[in-house]
Amino acid sequence: MLLQDNDYDLMTPEPQTNEESCEKTGLPCFLNLVVSQCVKLVAVNLLFLIGCIPIVTIPLSLYAMNQVIHRMIRGEPVKCFQSYRKLFRYDWEKGYIAFLLTLLPLGGAGVGMWFYFCRVRSNPLFFVPFLVCSTTFLVTLLSSGYLYGLLEREEPMKETVRFAVILGITKPLRAVLAALGCYGLLFLAMSIFPLSGLYLLLLGFSFPCFLGSFFLRTVLNTSGSGKEDGC
Repeated sequence: MLLQDNDYDLMTPEPQTNEESCEKTGLPCFLNLVVSQCVKLVAVNLLFLIGCIPIVTIPLSLYAMNQVIHRMIRGEPVKCFQSYRKLFRYDWEKGYIAFLLTLLPLGGAGVGMWFYFCRVRSNPLFFVPFLVCSTTFLVTLLSSGYLYGLLEREEPMKETVRFAVILGITKPLRAVLAALGCYGLLFLAMSIFPLSGLYLLLLGFSFPCFLGSFFLRTVLNTSGSGKEDGC
């Protein structure tokens, strides 16, 4: 009997958690996630586009898409329509606040960068506000991905925003990769439209968000934003 128990132990080793597997084999884990979640990614992308039809609901649709995809990355069971509808309907305050906290600094700093850069040659002192605007733009860009990933934490919005900024400054590498994957793919698809029309319809928004969330998953998990057994 003892030999049988030992044989059983040898034949059935303790399975690795999803997080351990992802940490050891990042690319295979990502590909497995994409294959297993491809139908849900298409569904989320269609829900996002439908939710954006009234322009005023774009912040809500963006928030709901991010939260659903973060749950998919963590390996949580997700019912796309029900989860998306619940987030869209009941978490509207978080959606609008996160959108404004991201859009206003990015837009204002972007315009300021262009404005002061065009005037640096005429007056070198304009380089100082240009640096201020550039820093604001960069910090906001790096923090925005963390912000959407931290919004499910049961903490005040002020603390969530502060922590997202800290992560954006102290953990910039993954934030840069997430921004390049998310905004880069979206910009590329937009630049070759209408050739990318089918891609934008099926995966053009959910897949870049999925890729960005995948890059941020480790930092968000260790920061206590989600379950650590998620991939």
